Amino acid sequence: MTSTDGLRLLPFRGLRYAPDRVSSLTAVTSPPYDVVVRPDGVRELETSDPYNIVRLILPHTADPTARHRQAAETLRRWRDEGILTPDPEPALYVYEQRGGDTLQRGLIGALRLDGPVLPHEDVIPEVVEDRAALMGAAAANFEPLLLSYRGQGTANGATAVIERTVQHAPLLATTTEDGFAHRLWAVTDPAELAAIDADLAQRQALIADGHHRWATYQRLHEQRPEAGPDSPWASGLVLLVDTARYPLQVRAIHRVLPHLPPDKALADVAGAFRVSRLPDDPDAALEALARTPGTAFVLSGGPDSFHLLDRPDPGLLDRAIRTDRPEAWRRLDATVLHSVLLDEVWRIPDHPSDIGYLHHTGAAVAQAARHGGTAVLMRATSEETVRQLAQQGVTMPRKSTSFGPKPATGLVLRTLDDEGS
Repeated sequence: MTSTDGLRLLPFRGLRYAPDRVSSLTAVTSPPYDVVVRPDGVRELETSDPYNIVRLILPHTADPTARHRQAAETLRRWRDEGILTPDPEPALYVYEQRGGDTLQRGLIGALRLDGPVLPHEDVIPEVVEDRAALMGAAAANFEPLLLSYRGQGTANGATAVIERTVQHAPLLATTTEDGFAHRLWAVTDPAELAAIDADLAQRQALIADGHHRWATYQRLHEQRPEAGPDSPWASGLVLLVDTARYPLQVRAIHRVLPHLPPDKALADVAGAFRVSRLPDDPDAALEALARTPGTAFVLSGGPDSFHLLDRPDPGLLDRAIRTDRPEAWRRLDATVLHSVLLDEVWRIPDHPSDIGYLHHTGAAVAQAARHGGTAVLMRATSEETVRQLAQQGVTMPRKSTSFGPKPATGLVLRTLDDEGS
């Protein structure tokens, strides 16, 4: 690839919390907006510090139409009061996450939207509309999405810059409540920036986490036809990780069907799948799922209800799953779930009020029990399978896999007006 074919990661003036104006960096950070799904989770973050970033990424008001305006006004006030302050010059940011045996390092910057970025999932239009309204009103990218690329797996190019940079004192360091330690450095040296640019010009990226935010960046740019290729709106905030050097963790995303009672879910699948009762233990249920060959799921109606579904009827699969896709796509658990169970067997509408997506097993089981619905516990798909399908232009069912660790929200923001560009 030539330099115009590859990735262009642009420096920007990061907007960061002033340490002396908040109780701690830990108290103002948050998981990504789509992980903070429970109202009590939002309230917990809001009460941890009056300046917690959740007030920007998930604003809530008595009048829902005022949410985005409130976030924009909150951002403007925090900037005016010096709670959030811009760095003195544009930079790319080296970002490190460390927890247990996991070490992840990557680069945060403003990625040009016209580069080779491979999505692997579809998006929900309503979510993109909401995120676009929020980011457009605030003229800001609040949190980086997570992209992976395959470098050479050695300390050269962009990776060499990262590993030189982490030998110096960081701009900030904090440990979040999940036990992960986070550190951030700014790269401003022209030679180092040039080395990163030359390396990334040979790469393509896979969206690991953040399809809706990437689609939002594109929507915001499309809404501004006057914005040229050098406009801040022609790029979006991302974290780029070389997974040949720092492999990502890959986990499943579970489904919660709040309007499908577990008894009906099990009755409807009789004859379509083999159904086996499992011990009343979520960990044991997931272990049984991991050991099961072929297509398989666990259904749960609560902490004392787990059933394994496997051995689907081949005739049903042939009838329900489209044949114009690669065999690897047709065999995906998520494909079978959406094409067979959700569309054909249960006839669940593809709408946020009818299908919830949760990363944590316990939360999915508890939410199903609370609503009298059904949780569908899933297995993860490997990064290599995801990448191979994406390179063929084949998208997977949304929320097929969760890559991580995800970047903490609130360590560095990007504004799209003159002050922060």
